[in-house]
This record gives sequence, C-alpha cells and structure tokens, in this order.
Amino acid sequence: MQHDPDDLLDKLRDLSSPSIPQHDTAALHIRAMALVARLKSLYRAANAATRASKEQTAAARQEMDQSHLNLQNLLYEKRHLEREIEKCRQFASIYQDIPLYNLDDFKRLAPEELRTDEVLSDDHQLMLNRLHFELSERQRLDQKKRELLHQKDELLKQSKSYSSIMDNINSQIDLISKTAVEAQKKVDELAKPLHPQAANDMPG
Repeated sequence: MQHDPDDLLDKLRDLSSPSIPQHDTAALHIRAMALVARLKSLYRAANAATRASKEQTAAARQEMDQSHLNLQNLLYEKRHLEREIEKCRQFASIYQDIPLYNLDDFKRLAPEELRTDEVLSDDHQLMLNRLHFELSERQRLDQKKRELLHQKDELLKQSKSYSSIMDNINSQIDLISKTAVEAQKKVDELAKPLHPQAANDMPG
C-alpha cells in the first residue's frame, strides 16, 4: 500500500497534539516509530525512483546523442558523396582529347566483334570499343615504327661499313696512283739522253 508523505507527516504532528492522550507514551512512541519507518521507506523509494529516472534520462540522452552523431555522420557522408558525384560529372576524361578513328573508319577497320549491332546501339560500349581499337592500332603502328627504325639502323650500319670499305679502297687507289707516278718519274729520268758534254767525253 502506497502512503502519502504529507499524510504521514500530518499523523506525526497529530501525535503531539493536545487532543491526543499523552499518558501512554510507549504506544505513542511505537506509533511514531512506525510512521517514521514508513517515511524512511518512502524516502528510500523516492531516492530509488529518482536514481532510476536519472539513469533512464542519462541513457535516453546518450541514445539521443548517439543518434544525433550518427545523423551528423550520415549528413557528412551524404555531402561527401554529393561532392564526389559532382566531381565525376565535371571530370573531363583524357579520352575526349584523344584523336580517334572516326566512326566510319572504325566500322570499316575494326574487328567484327568490336562493331556488332549491339555495340553500335550502346554509346558507352561503342566508345570503350573505339578506345580499345585505337590502343591496339597505336600499339601495332608503334611496333611497326620500331621495326622500321631497326631496319634503318641496320641499313645505316651497312652504309657506314660500305663507306669505310670504299674509303679504304680509295686510299689504296690513291697510294697505287702515287706509286705509279713516282715510278713513272724514275723511268722518265732513266730514259733521258745523256748530257752532250758527257757524250763527247765518252770514248769513240
């Protein structure tokens, strides 16, 4: 049975009222102790209820704070995703500046599996296939370029080798020509007629 604290206090006051006989102090004391015990019980119950209420309030506040924090985190993540989406929308990919085979050349030159009707009806897949074809073509042409450069280097090496051989031959020809000239000079000197005075001094 729940008692009203004010009612218990009134009953305690009534015990000291002149209208209450005071000759039986033991009974009054017992009655007063019983009322005080009920007040203490109510006080303890009130304290327990207050403590429980505070704990419930703290738990509710903590839950509310956590919910608020979660909401702030979600809002932050939402703003972040919105900024990232906007960046993606404004992003200018490098493929937009790459000179590609025009569509007619792509349809004419690309492998058949890259230009099926299904692909041609899908703008996104079509662009991916055009980029793929462009890459493969550039790789092929780059390989061809490297092969031609290698052939050029080999021809230059051969040309230098032939040039060195020709220079050697020309040097030998020049040496032979000089030797022939020197020999011709010696022959000419030996073939000259003797000096007239020397001819007269020769015995007859």
